[in-house]
Amino acid sequence: MMSLFLQAGGEGSPGMLMQLLPFLLIIVVFYFFMIRPQMKRQKELRKYRENLKKGDKVVTTGGIYGKVTEVKESHVVIEIANDVNIKVDKAGIIMDMSDAVKK
Repeated sequence: MMSLFLQAGGEGSPGMLMQLLPFLLIIVVFYFFMIRPQMKRQKELRKYRENLKKGDKVVTTGGIYGKVTEVKESHVVIEIANDVNIKVDKAGIIMDMSDAVKK
């Protein structure tokens, strides 16, 4: 039984590499076309949320458009109409108005 394992391992190594090569290629393609761009978008969004300031026009995850009137450490206050303010967690902000117009 040990001799079968050694023979399969010794002779099968190049064949084993050729069998794994398509899977490795798929993993590399997934990384460059799906995972890496997603990580880049998340980094840009995190940076955007950290740099929010009073007067910025934003869109929430719920689709509410408004203007930032106050920025705190974990949340922002958004004016959605005259004298109508809501408090939104920073994670609830998805983009600014210029991004919404592009899409």
